[in-house]
Amino acid sequence: QVQLVESGGSLVQPGGSLRLSCAASGIIFSNYAMGWYRQAPGQQREMVATITSGGITNYGDSVTGRFTISRDNAKNTVYLQMNSLKPEDTAVYYCNANIRRLGLPYNYWGQGTQVTISS
Repeated sequence: QVQLVESGGSLVQPGGSLRLSCAASGIIFSNYAMGWYRQAPGQQREMVATITSGGITNYGDSVTGRFTISRDNAKNTVYLQMNSLKPEDTAVYYCNANIRRLGLPYNYWGQGTQVTISS
């Protein structure tokens, strides 16, 4: 059974920092691309950052230069370091694991962790 468990969400003041973690189990973690997505109330889920199994990263325009995604294959964990946080970063942050096997996509999601940026 695949499980993705996010942690690290919190209430932070604008300009602050947070690090989210996502611990994966039930998959061969190193084979999977991993990502962080977020969804604010009334808005669609959007891509925040992704990292391939080979370590190539990609970021959403609104977080480039402020957020950093990384992975530790020995710990089956992906991280999202968030700096210079803004109120508009407030959202539920979800971890994603994905892979293609025989041409078919396999996607797994965590339950989400709340990040609130407010003074």
